[in-house]
Amino acid sequence: MQSSNQIRQSFLDFFRSKGHTIVPSDSVVPQDDPTLLFTNAGMNQFKKIFLGLEDRGYKRAANSQKVLRVSGKHNDLEEVGRDHTHHTFFEMLGNWSFGDYYKKEAIAWAWELLTAVWKLPQDKLYATVYVNDEEAFGFWKDLTDIDPSHISRHGEKDNFWEMGETGPCGPCSEIHMDMGEGTCTKAGKDGHVCGVNVDGCGRFVEIWNLVFIQYDRGPDGKLTELPSKHVDTGMGFERIVRVLQKKDSNYDTDLFYPVIKAVEKISGITYGQEKTDVSFRVVADHIRALTFTIGDGVLPSNEGRGYVIRRILRRAARHGRLLGLTEPFLHHLVPGVIEIMGQAYPDLKPRTEHIAMVIKNEEENFVSTVALGLTKLLESAAAITPPNKKAIPGEVLFKLYDTFGFPIDMAQEIATEQGLTLDLDGFNIALEQQKERARTARGEVSFSVQKSLDYPSCIFVGYDSLQRKTKISGIYRKELKLESAEKGEQVDITLENTPFYAEGGGQTGDVGVIENKKSRLKVLRTTKAFNGSTVHHVAVVSGKIKQGDTVDAAVDQAARLSTARHHTATHLLQAALQQVVGKHVQQQGSMVSPEHLRFDFTNFAALDPMQLDEVEHLVNRKIMDNIPVTDQHMKLAEAQKTGAMALFGEKYGEEVRVISCGDFSKELCGGTHVKHSGELGLFKIVREEAIASGVRRIEAVTGEAAYRLAKQDQLLVSEIQDRLKANREDIVKKLNAQMEELKALEKAKKDAAKLQQGGMIEALVQEVKKVQEVQLLVKLLDGLSQEDMREMADKLRIKLPGGVIILASTDQGKFGFTIAVGDELVKTKKFLAGDIAKQIAAATGGKGGGRPQLAQVGGRDDGKLKEYMGKIEQIIFT
Repeated sequence: MQSSNQIRQSFLDFFRSKGHTIVPSDSVVPQDDPTLLFTNAGMNQFKKIFLGLEDRGYKRAANSQKVLRVSGKHNDLEEVGRDHTHHTFFEMLGNWSFGDYYKKEAIAWAWELLTAVWKLPQDKLYATVYVNDEEAFGFWKDLTDIDPSHISRHGEKDNFWEMGETGPCGPCSEIHMDMGEGTCTKAGKDGHVCGVNVDGCGRFVEIWNLVFIQYDRGPDGKLTELPSKHVDTGMGFERIVRVLQKKDSNYDTDLFYPVIKAVEKISGITYGQEKTDVSFRVVADHIRALTFTIGDGVLPSNEGRGYVIRRILRRAARHGRLLGLTEPFLHHLVPGVIEIMGQAYPDLKPRTEHIAMVIKNEEENFVSTVALGLTKLLESAAAITPPNKKAIPGEVLFKLYDTFGFPIDMAQEIATEQGLTLDLDGFNIALEQQKERARTARGEVSFSVQKSLDYPSCIFVGYDSLQRKTKISGIYRKELKLESAEKGEQVDITLENTPFYAEGGGQTGDVGVIENKKSRLKVLRTTKAFNGSTVHHVAVVSGKIKQGDTVDAAVDQAARLSTARHHTATHLLQAALQQVVGKHVQQQGSMVSPEHLRFDFTNFAALDPMQLDEVEHLVNRKIMDNIPVTDQHMKLAEAQKTGAMALFGEKYGEEVRVISCGDFSKELCGGTHVKHSGELGLFKIVREEAIASGVRRIEAVTGEAAYRLAKQDQLLVSEIQDRLKANREDIVKKLNAQMEELKALEKAKKDAAKLQQGGMIEALVQEVKKVQEVQLLVKLLDGLSQEDMREMADKLRIKLPGGVIILASTDQGKFGFTIAVGDELVKTKKFLAGDIAKQIAAATGGKGGGRPQLAQVGGRDDGKLKEYMGKIEQIIFT
């Protein structure tokens, strides 16, 4: 039996023999496609080629692509584990032709690989074609020896592929395999008849889809023949491994079964029992998804990709609980997954520890989340009284999600168990309101590059020059292409060539001025368009501009230099962190601007002061050494051989730029840098903090910003010296002495207050009166804090076991009541502090509650506190 590694390699070797370039898998996180959360098809990395925006120098390609389908159109999450074919993470084997071969070769080679190389039984294979694709039908009939009765025609739903509502599209031909009788769980149920392209059929399984891209669909829906025709094929790797290894389920193959055996060992439960098999399959699938996505840099969070990963992890953990695994266990499975997949994806191996630690931390957080969130959810469910109310309110769901991180899908399952539904509309409204508040708080200004526009190409010349005479090649406002723009307008412009660096690689885009004798434009931001062109977001300060105008483009030199300093500093910082903290440190993100730098990296513990000092000192030592900072352009493979660091999961072209800081640091980078490290002047770390599980962030400054920070620190120390009347070397000693004096004074003050309180308690006991055999004390005590009131009420409660104590005070425009009830009275259940608090709250317009022994009420002071105090007896005893 061939192993999965051998099967994958045989596919690639076959297409290499047919003249295909073997292309590495792209990251599971799309690098330059904002329309996708995750790579969901093998063709994603070739999208620009199909759109005519990129030429890679080859016409034929093949690869095995990492794919994740859990959101949007391809949402397979809830199906995973319930059958034997759906997965969140899987590999897509594919071969492509970019204007080269077409249907004839694609069909012939597919049949050759399946039947001549892999020896699949011809009588078990079926082919489908688009209903009017006579060409594909003819090739299947004439070029292969498939049974003609196994070729069938189908409509757009099954056999017509489209990239979107508009754009490249075309018919497709699918190859299905008859897995044999007894392999479909729906057979004979609810009128189900097994067959090709029958929804949910587990017997006739699609194993390969050959897409023939020959049309362009316009906005009016009309199909136009493309000048170049392409082939895009996709074969589910897990399914073909199942077929070739002759297994009844994808989960029985060597891709999954070792993981299932590991779960058996941890749980003590044997796989193969109907009650628990779904949970085994969910865990085996989801741990693969987690390993690859976290390996590609995604971290669990409450939004975007991070939220999807959190959902996957928590779904796996929840199914682990169904197997009796209430403690974190998923992280133990990571090494096994990497042992299976590491040969094909060697980048996973050095990140094994990081991936496992991220998962473990998230599992531990989930344990506490489940306990707390479940209690809150059940309380809310218990408060709902059907049939009038059947939905758990959206605001409750949002609080569970926002405050406790409780997953909505888990809330859905619990609600279903309780016979309730969720107010998801209300939840989504609350979620969107929170996002809007966050955007407003950040004061975000939105600039956007329109994907639908074909911006003219632009040559970047800004590595060597900050000024350039050039021409305006395009003027735009959103999706409108303009001929001109006048003073007061904000527009986007493109230039034939530009010294402005476009935002990318963590570096902010350049700002500056574009002008000629008739007009002046202020460049507010510079970004990169979908097709790689540079787009300048500008405000027309004076005059009028037209397409074709000759202009002088000038980058703000001070801002560029400061940004370059901070960018070079991030390279020195990463090298220093790896030297001081450990080689496990990997960049997770960065931001460099004229003002400061931000560097995110993998590490599970905070850096202690000694480590931070050592890192800062090492960077400054390299600055003082004034080491040369050089750039070289070379082939990616050559750069990797030299030891240049690449950002894990980043997509690089055939040729890359390598930035070297002497022999201290070497990274792949397209950003701007100084020529010598000495130009940084000074480097200072501002703060270090956690931003996610297993990820730390350092913010730092260099150059002028570092000097200003050092100067502020110096002035602060001087002011402290003056106030303490101490020499610099005696500051800490004198501060410690003063703090000890303050502690002694605070202790003396508290001791005096306790003595005073003791006397006050005795005096208050004398004011107790009996009402209906109950000892009642109602007293206004202004000037006491809520904490003092609680402490005093608790002591009075002990002295008056058959009493009700109500103390009140006002402070800063608010009133407060503290209610205490003695233990003997609590036992009778006639008087409970929490109930009394609710009565007082209702009478005063405040809010309150608490325990039977002790409770509180608070509200806005409307000047009627004494009036309320006079009604307390009536409130309690009537």
